[in-house]
Amino acid sequence: MFLKGFLDNQFSELRKLQDEGTPDFVAEVVSLFFDDCAKLINNMSTSLERPENVDFKQVDSGVHQLKGSSSSVGARRVKNVCISFKECCDVQNREGCLRCLQQVDYEYKMLKTKLQDLFNLEQQILQAGGTIPQVDINETDTLLNFANVQG
Repeated sequence: MFLKGFLDNQFSELRKLQDEGTPDFVAEVVSLFFDDCAKLINNMSTSLERPENVDFKQVDSGVHQLKGSSSSVGARRVKNVCISFKECCDVQNREGCLRCLQQVDYEYKMLKTKLQDLFNLEQQILQAGGTIPQVDINETDTLLNFANVQG
């Protein structure tokens, strides 16, 4: 998910905060993020419904919240869409905002599905007596860059 841009290094940092005493920490934080995403997307959708009466400041506030929370959990694609979304709010481009809203909804749902699958697989591994290795995205990037240079 790092290589395809779904996540960035902040997600790795978040995972480092998880330990044996809080084995579900990341899943809980991410679940709260997804709950917030759904609410913010719904609120922004409602704000953009009526073409003649769009409160772009309210939409921008939602985009700002979504960008901040996506940054804090490492949801890179969601955060990147928020950057374009904010630009559309700044120029009061309703059609652009609607396109960005669709895109942010898509990215959030894709990430949610992928992370749920990951967490389920990790649970299965742990229940079978295995361990989950901590992977540092910076080390992964270094290895991939080395492999690309060699190949």
